[in-house]
Amino acid sequence: MLAVSWDTVRLFLHVLAATVWVGGQLTLAALVPVLRGLGAQVPAAAARRFNQVAWPAFAVLVATGGWNILAEADKDTGSYRTTLIVKLAVVALSGITAFLHSRARSSAGLAVFGALTGVSALAALFVGVLLAG
Repeated sequence: MLAVSWDTVRLFLHVLAATVWVGGQLTLAALVPVLRGLGAQVPAAAARRFNQVAWPAFAVLVATGGWNILAEADKDTGSYRTTLIVKLAVVALSGITAFLHSRARSSAGLAVFGALTGVSALAALFVGVLLAG
């Protein structure tokens, strides 16, 4: 068996948190049409419950992301740095739009901020894979 290292733990925690943040959003988005059929308040209740898991996952993503930056400091070349800045921007966008989505009261606000959150979370995931090589 391969040896387990702190790099393994760091990457595992980062991927686990990304699974919850991104995968949970995709799953919840797929369930919303069905949940609406169960009652007007059901999607909101599901979203509130999801937030209890999603926001801690986002915090783990930010923490392990900082750990990743420190651990991968030797890769700090021009193109890597540019890609990292793009990743940080889409992560920030994902967090900000998720916060705005959770505060939205209109259907338009929910739709726009929900879509922006999903797209930016997927973009962060893609750029993260790109950085990992």
